[in-house]
Amino acid sequence: MAEIRRLESSAEDFMQQLEALLAWDSVSDDHVNHTVNDIITTIRNDGDHALMTFTRRFDRWEPATPADLEIPLERLEAAWNGLPDAQRQALQKAAERIRAYAEHQKMADWSYVEDDNTLLGQQVTPLDRVGLYVPGGKAAYPSSVLMNAIPAKVAGVQELIMVVPTPDGQVNELVMAAAHVSGVDRVFAIGGAQAVAALAYGTGSVPAVDKIVGPGNIYVATAKRAVFGQVGIDMVAGPSEILIICDGRTSPDWIAMDLFSQAEHDEDAQSILLSPDAGFLDEVEASIDKLLEEMPRREIIATALKDRGALIHVQDLDEAAEVANFIAPEHLELSVEDPQAMAKQIRHAGAIFMGRHTCESLGDYCAGPNHVLPTSRTARFSSPLGVYDFQKRTSLIMVSEDGADTLGRVASTLAHGEGLTAHARSAEYRLKD
Repeated sequence: MAEIRRLESSAEDFMQQLEALLAWDSVSDDHVNHTVNDIITTIRNDGDHALMTFTRRFDRWEPATPADLEIPLERLEAAWNGLPDAQRQALQKAAERIRAYAEHQKMADWSYVEDDNTLLGQQVTPLDRVGLYVPGGKAAYPSSVLMNAIPAKVAGVQELIMVVPTPDGQVNELVMAAAHVSGVDRVFAIGGAQAVAALAYGTGSVPAVDKIVGPGNIYVATAKRAVFGQVGIDMVAGPSEILIICDGRTSPDWIAMDLFSQAEHDEDAQSILLSPDAGFLDEVEASIDKLLEEMPRREIIATALKDRGALIHVQDLDEAAEVANFIAPEHLELSVEDPQAMAKQIRHAGAIFMGRHTCESLGDYCAGPNHVLPTSRTARFSSPLGVYDFQKRTSLIMVSEDGADTLGRVASTLAHGEGLTAHARSAEYRLKD
């Protein structure tokens, strides 16, 4: 029988219980930090030689030269052509939908001219080179390739460098095929903190990039955090999360399986259900017990539900929305009669899945919006990965002669107030009298 805690929003200590449930420390321990820092330092000092040494040690295969670390594009195309028709069509359809959605996110240049002919505006340019980390081996996610690579290419990124570990020389065909259909420019068979360091600093064979995106284990996440500042990163992600609000009128089996869909990621994943119908929570708990035995990853699911899952009885749907905003979940399902109206009450969520037929897993693979979402309550201030993460905004300023006179007087006054005389005089030189 599966264990999952039950909470009552009416309890005096409900908020304390909820905060304890949500608590997640993503900070790496001293051992991980030390190991990662050593790897980064070694890569910076020894480049390709260190990269090959780490590959032999951690991935257990023998590159003879740095050139052996790169997977030729022909290999990606061969993987694509060798896929069963159903898989190739599924990848193609998902890629098309992700690309179509991404096209709507492209930012454009804009400007306006003031009465004195001063021009102000914004110029949008893509990043030059981006690194994409992709987990390898058993933890292979072609969907992550699509979600990270396609928005980058839509943004206009000139060169997209993918790194993926190949433990024991094992290459995942779906990942290679996804890289092909996404338009990845170069692929290297490297992984771990050493791959992140190689992307951040360059090694000779691996070019240095401007930003690193993509999921990975604790060593990868720690390395991304360590190199931030040298390069940009997407985020340091915590465990996957799902929050479901249900009015009690959806099949309890559906809801149980939706909770499972995140719990199966790993033991630290979080699955929470809010409902004003206490009887429905009982039904979902019964469905959890019934369906768990069918799941190949039932032990992982059971641990996640026991340690970080919850069924929460709330007073009504309005209170459910308030609790949801506090939780600020990565994925939020609104399995209610009028989800669009309820969505207007939601201020903090990575993605909102509206209606009884909109399960989170559709968003993971093929709905179109990006599945790279803020975790660990960071949806309070962060947004999903998108085209805008691969574009930069540059301010445009062209001051006319009349504008220089007007603005110069303002700038001069403020600069003198700050004690910055050169600033003031620079503006004063442009004054008409």
